[in-house]
Amino acid sequence: MILENIIAQLPYSKPFLFVDELLQVDENSVIGSYTFKEDLDFYKGHFKDNPVTPGVILTETMAQIGMVCLGIYLLGDNFNKDTVIAFTSADMQFLKPVYPNEKVTVTSQKTFFRFGKLKCDVVMTNEAGQEVCKGVLAGMITNKL
Repeated sequence: MILENIIAQLPYSKPFLFVDELLQVDENSVIGSYTFKEDLDFYKGHFKDNPVTPGVILTETMAQIGMVCLGIYLLGDNFNKDTVIAFTSADMQFLKPVYPNEKVTVTSQKTFFRFGKLKCDVVMTNEAGQEVCKGVLAGMITNKL
């Protein structure tokens, strides 16, 4: 599967698409990146005069790259317009702030994928290679009934 095709199948659009590019994907892992542009709306109020990317947005970025993109790859031709993706749990550690105009890289390792449930160990690093957050993400990928 071509990496750009995975991004095109994501069920998100701007301003809630947090995947710029996928660098690598296989049956066990995915690596992708995103740059948090300074004009993103949430920076206007988080925090006043000192914008920082909210943890929930970092978690969403990790889920989009580290879980949904991997799930699309794993489903292959079985991923279609009737596929439903549901985020079920996150256990995150936030280690460093992410500021406007920072590029981050997300690396995800599949822990398991059975019966439509995908669980991954996911790490986000900044351009200096420092971990900014990490955690375990899980979700369900099923077809509409």
